[in-house]
Amino acid sequence: MKQGRLYGEIIRFGIVGVGATVLHYGIYYLLQQSINVNIAYTIGYILSFIANFYATAYFTFASVPSWKKLFGMGAAHGINYLLHIVLLNIFLYIGIAKEWAPLPVFVIVIPVNFVLVRFVFKHKK
Repeated sequence: MKQGRLYGEIIRFGIVGVGATVLHYGIYYLLQQSINVNIAYTIGYILSFIANFYATAYFTFASVPSWKKLFGMGAAHGINYLLHIVLLNIFLYIGIAKEWAPLPVFVIVIPVNFVLVRFVFKHKK
């Protein structure tokens, strides 16, 4: 793969990732005021995942969405979600306010997510 194309993917991934993260955090922020933070975080994650899947397929990797890619990305995000929820609870446990606890989670998991999702969309069998 040409280096320029990889950089383009990383930039597009960043754009999609920022949008999905803002959506996730916005939903979480609104819901955490009235329901359990883990449930609020999960609802935000699921809704942002749906938007992220389509944006990742069409925009980031210029690919056509398929059930195979959905299941692959779902598996990658399953691993990613577990990392998210564990880190969220660690940050809550150490005393970070529930309004702000997702922010360091996002900083840690974004590189992991890129590697997992890129593998799903670029892996050829």
